[in-house]
Amino acid sequence: MDDDAALLVIVDAANVVGSVPDGWWRDRRGAAERLRDRLAADGLPGHEGALEIVLVVEGAARGVEPVPGVRVEAAPGSGDDRVVELVAASAGRRRLVVTADRELRRRVTELGADVTGPRSVRG
Repeated sequence: MDDDAALLVIVDAANVVGSVPDGWWRDRRGAAERLRDRLAADGLPGHEGALEIVLVVEGAARGVEPVPGVRVEAAPGSGDDRVVELVAASAGRRRLVVTADRELRRRVTELGADVTGPRSVRG
Protein backbone atom coordinates (compact mmCIF):
# COMPACT_ATOMS: atom_id res chain seq x y z
CA MET A 1 0.00 0.00 0.00
CA ASP A 2 1.22 3.49 -0.86
CA ASP A 3 1.08 5.26 2.52
CA ASP A 4 0.88 8.66 0.83
CA ALA A 5 -2.36 7.60 -0.88
CA ALA A 6 -3.92 6.30 2.35
CA LEU A 7 -5.92 8.64 4.53
CA LEU A 8 -3.82 9.37 7.63
CA VAL A 9 -6.13 9.14 10.65
CA ILE A 10 -4.59 10.56 13.83
CA VAL A 11 -6.60 9.74 16.95
CA ASP A 12 -6.31 11.79 20.14
CA ALA A 13 -6.68 8.80 22.48
CA ALA A 14 -7.16 10.77 25.70
CA ASN A 15 -9.91 12.88 24.18
CA VAL A 16 -11.74 9.98 22.53
CA VAL A 17 -11.50 7.74 25.61
CA GLY A 18 -12.60 10.64 27.82
CA SER A 19 -15.67 11.35 25.70
CA VAL A 20 -17.69 8.60 27.41
CA PRO A 21 -17.96 8.34 31.20
CA ASP A 22 -17.51 4.55 31.34
CA GLY A 23 -14.92 4.37 34.12
CA TRP A 24 -11.93 4.87 31.83
CA TRP A 25 -10.18 6.90 34.55
CA ARG A 26 -9.70 3.76 36.66
CA ASP A 27 -7.57 2.15 33.93
CA ARG A 28 -6.37 4.68 31.38
CA ARG A 29 -4.01 2.26 29.68
CA GLY A 30 -6.69 -0.42 29.41
CA ALA A 31 -9.12 2.12 27.96
CA ALA A 32 -6.54 3.16 25.34
CA GLU A 33 -5.91 -0.52 24.50
CA ARG A 34 -9.64 -1.10 24.00
CA LEU A 35 -9.77 1.93 21.68
CA ARG A 36 -6.71 0.65 19.80
CA ASP A 37 -8.34 -2.76 19.37
CA ARG A 38 -11.61 -1.20 18.15
CA LEU A 39 -9.67 0.86 15.60
CA ALA A 40 -7.78 -2.23 14.43
CA ALA A 41 -11.02 -4.18 14.01
CA ASP A 42 -13.31 -1.46 12.62
CA GLY A 43 -11.01 1.17 11.13
CA LEU A 44 -12.99 4.34 10.49
CA PRO A 45 -16.64 3.30 10.15
CA GLY A 46 -18.19 4.59 6.95
CA HIS A 47 -14.85 5.22 5.25
CA GLU A 48 -13.99 3.24 2.16
CA GLY A 49 -10.39 3.09 1.06
CA ALA A 50 -6.95 2.76 2.52
CA LEU A 51 -6.23 4.08 6.01
CA GLU A 52 -3.14 4.61 8.09
CA ILE A 53 -4.27 4.88 11.71
CA VAL A 54 -2.09 6.47 14.38
CA LEU A 55 -3.23 6.45 18.00
CA VAL A 56 -1.56 9.16 20.11
CA VAL A 57 -1.35 8.26 23.81
CA GLU A 58 -0.04 10.23 26.77
CA GLY A 59 0.38 9.98 30.51
CA ALA A 60 -0.76 6.73 32.10
CA ALA A 61 -1.57 5.29 28.66
CA ARG A 62 2.07 5.38 27.55
CA GLY A 63 3.26 1.84 26.96
CA VAL A 64 0.29 0.80 24.84
CA GLU A 65 1.76 -1.38 22.10
CA PRO A 66 0.92 -1.14 18.41
CA VAL A 67 -1.11 -3.86 16.69
CA PRO A 68 -1.50 -4.62 13.00
CA GLY A 69 -3.43 -1.72 11.50
CA VAL A 70 -2.77 0.76 14.31
CA ARG A 71 0.51 2.53 14.98
CA VAL A 72 0.81 3.89 18.52
CA GLU A 73 2.70 7.11 19.24
CA ALA A 74 3.49 7.78 22.90
CA ALA A 75 3.70 11.53 23.43
CA PRO A 76 6.74 12.45 25.53
CA GLY A 77 4.76 15.44 26.84
CA SER A 78 1.45 16.81 25.62
CA GLY A 79 -0.59 14.50 23.43
CA ASP A 80 -2.01 17.53 21.64
CA ASP A 81 1.48 18.73 20.75
CA ARG A 82 2.36 15.28 19.37
CA VAL A 83 -0.81 15.26 17.24
CA VAL A 84 0.15 18.66 15.82
CA GLU A 85 3.70 17.43 15.11
CA LEU A 86 2.35 14.41 13.22
CA VAL A 87 0.01 16.60 11.18
CA ALA A 88 2.81 19.03 10.35
CA ALA A 89 5.19 16.21 9.39
CA SER A 90 2.68 14.76 6.94
CA ALA A 91 2.00 17.87 4.87
CA GLY A 92 0.83 16.96 1.39
CA ARG A 93 -1.19 13.97 2.59
CA ARG A 94 -4.87 13.72 3.36
CA ARG A 95 -5.11 13.88 7.16
CA LEU A 96 -8.02 13.43 9.52
CA VAL A 97 -7.68 14.13 13.24
CA VAL A 98 -10.16 12.55 15.63
CA THR A 99 -10.75 14.82 18.64
CA ALA A 100 -13.33 17.07 20.24
CA ASP A 101 -10.71 19.37 21.76
CA ARG A 102 -11.46 22.84 20.37
CA GLU A 103 -7.94 24.20 20.62
CA LEU A 104 -6.43 21.09 19.02
CA ARG A 105 -9.04 21.27 16.25
CA ARG A 106 -8.01 24.87 15.57
CA ARG A 107 -4.31 24.03 15.52
CA VAL A 108 -4.59 21.11 13.09
CA THR A 109 -7.07 22.75 10.73
CA GLU A 110 -4.61 25.65 10.39
CA LEU A 111 -2.18 23.01 9.07
CA GLY A 112 -4.71 21.74 6.55
CA ALA A 113 -6.03 18.65 8.35
CA ASP A 114 -9.67 17.72 8.52
CA VAL A 115 -11.25 16.97 11.90
CA THR A 116 -13.99 14.70 13.15
CA GLY A 117 -15.32 13.98 16.61
CA PRO A 118 -14.95 10.93 18.85
CA ARG A 119 -18.26 9.43 17.74
CA SER A 120 -16.74 8.68 14.35
CA VAL A 121 -14.59 5.95 15.94
CA ARG A 122 -16.58 5.05 19.05
CA GLY A 123 -19.55 3.70 17.12
